[in-house]
Amino acid sequence: MELQHEYIDRICPESEIWNELLTLDGADILELGCGRAELTRQIAANCNGCRITAMEVDDIQHAKNLQITDLPNVRFVAGGSEAIPAEDSSFDVVFMFKSLHHVQPDKMDWAMSDMRRVLRPGGHVYISEPIFAGDFNEILRLFHDEEQVRKAAFEAVKRAVEDGRFRLVDEVFFQSRMFFRDFADFEEKVIAVTHSNHQLSDALYEPVRQSFNMVMTANGAHFLMPMRVDLLKVVK
Repeated sequence: MELQHEYIDRICPESEIWNELLTLDGADILELGCGRAELTRQIAANCNGCRITAMEVDDIQHAKNLQITDLPNVRFVAGGSEAIPAEDSSFDVVFMFKSLHHVQPDKMDWAMSDMRRVLRPGGHVYISEPIFAGDFNEILRLFHDEEQVRKAAFEAVKRAVEDGRFRLVDEVFFQSRMFFRDFADFEEKVIAVTHSNHQLSDALYEPVRQSFNMVMTANGAHFLMPMRVDLLKVVK
């Protein structure tokens, strides 16, 4: 297992990765840290007969998700990965999209074990994590440096493989496109997220705005985020 690659030439939407690695038709799926349910929606629209439990620990976002009425095969539940409110052997697949590093480092091992608990024999965990590199990261680190928590997330996954809780099936590196219309869009989607408390002082706000505007074009701000996906399988 590798924390990162120096050069990643594959650029694609993440849906291409999970559809390449997994068969989701008819599966019971758990998504931990579903956020705005954007990827939840993509999964729900492209799997036949699947049942999705989309879980979010942030009460504000979860309340918004409960207002979604056009995803009949999705059930929104409040909860986090450290103590998943589900019975043993309930799911075939667990997804974590850019969310493991948001778990407190001292609870990451417990989160990996609880994912193992709720999976059926032969079930899979799909964990995607951003790599600490790239232009977007350079702006984010001005007010929210995630280097250590991202390393901790990788080490937690690695330990879960090394101690036999899971078997590593595949590790994939790719770059995901990100787009913001302008700084106001970035502020709404990144700075003002309700799952984190980003309180920017006036002295810090201006350098962040200036750094963002340096990558602005007439068609908005475009970024490539380097990503790592670890696909794990339950060890019998």
